[in-house]
Amino acid sequence: MSGAVGGGGGSSCLGAAAAASCSSAGSPYSAAAGGGAGVAGRLPARVLEHVFSYLELSDLMRCALVCRNWNKTLADENSEVWRSLCTRTLSDEALRSDILCNLPTYKGKLKAFQHALSSHDCSRNVYVKKNGFTLHRNPIAQSTDGARGKIGFSEGRHAWEIWWEGPLGTVAVIGIATKRASMQCQGYVALLGSDDQSWGWNLVDNNLLHNGEVNGNFPQCNNAPKYQIGERIRVILDMDDKTLAFERGFEFLGVAFRGLPKACLFPAVSAVYGNTEVTMVYLGKPLDG
Repeated sequence: MSGAVGGGGGSSCLGAAAAASCSSAGSPYSAAAGGGAGVAGRLPARVLEHVFSYLELSDLMRCALVCRNWNKTLADENSEVWRSLCTRTLSDEALRSDILCNLPTYKGKLKAFQHALSSHDCSRNVYVKKNGFTLHRNPIAQSTDGARGKIGFSEGRHAWEIWWEGPLGTVAVIGIATKRASMQCQGYVALLGSDDQSWGWNLVDNNLLHNGEVNGNFPQCNNAPKYQIGERIRVILDMDDKTLAFERGFEFLGVAFRGLPKACLFPAVSAVYGNTEVTMVYLGKPLDG
């Protein structure tokens, strides 16, 4: 399984409008449009791009459904339309840094922002930095704190990257969680995997966790290397096969969890170390090969 990613990845079960907004270029046209839109449908691509570059995401969603000509214009993920929207939506810090270096298109960067860690679905002891992708945990004693992604998934295949910027502490867990899983608890514990609503990989001791139990070591090899600060881990959620897998660099580490429930599952992290920072970037659909 390769780290390369494509554009789509199945439907999401939260923030449906946001998820659809960055995959609308491949949507069927409305019946009323009938594949044409009169004079507007025959406007040159350069004119359409100039007009579209002033629109917001919700407007572009509707424009992509008007006719084939408009849809084709919006299909170019690196066009001036998506570049303009990207620069208006994302922070300068995110665009200048290497946070989004594995996303080659402006549309892909926008989609990553839509799926980033949520500043409204997290512990009160953490916040998402101005770059829109990095979680910062405040130095609160005897607390474990986490966050979910903005959008969860009930079908399709999805990949995202997570990396720590700062010490892991005694517990640092990445994985997935339902909406019911807690994002804060007392003490320093493996929050993800502490109940039947979450599944996690503790990067400190290479343990898999679910339902409050250790489900074995991961990766399943002798003397598995420990996580190194700044190393990007790719998380691969396959809701069609009901599996969760991980990659390190270009190495596929294997399937960590099988038999996931038919539910809405969100990317999630939990941390205990004060002032540590965790970044998550949604990549899209993983490609085989």
